[in-house]
Amino acid sequence: MMKGDDWTMGAAAIRYQRCACCAHVQYFRRDFCAACGSPALTDHAADGEGTVYATSLVCRAATPETRAHVPYNIVLVDMREGFRMMAHGDHDLAIGDAVSARFVGFAGGMVPHFGKSK
Repeated sequence: MMKGDDWTMGAAAIRYQRCACCAHVQYFRRDFCAACGSPALTDHAADGEGTVYATSLVCRAATPETRAHVPYNIVLVDMREGFRMMAHGDHDLAIGDAVSARFVGFAGGMVPHFGKSK
């Protein structure tokens, strides 16, 4: 895995940025800090731990590629590092659950998938 590779590029990792000027944490790469506009961003790997903020069971396929996966759970997770991300999750997750990420195949790609922390 090259530095900066994450699940969006096929690697089993979740990466985020931190601004060297204002310390803002942001998920999804940008060329500038969304808080202060500085281009001084550092890249970091998340540990995959967080807390469920919201959960939604998808019962209707959005595309033909996702039809085989229905029903699937989409969760918003507040990550330990200070950002919120959307991902897949186990069906038994509830708001407030402590979760850990693993990576699974979905519709031809690899996605983060959260389950309750052990």
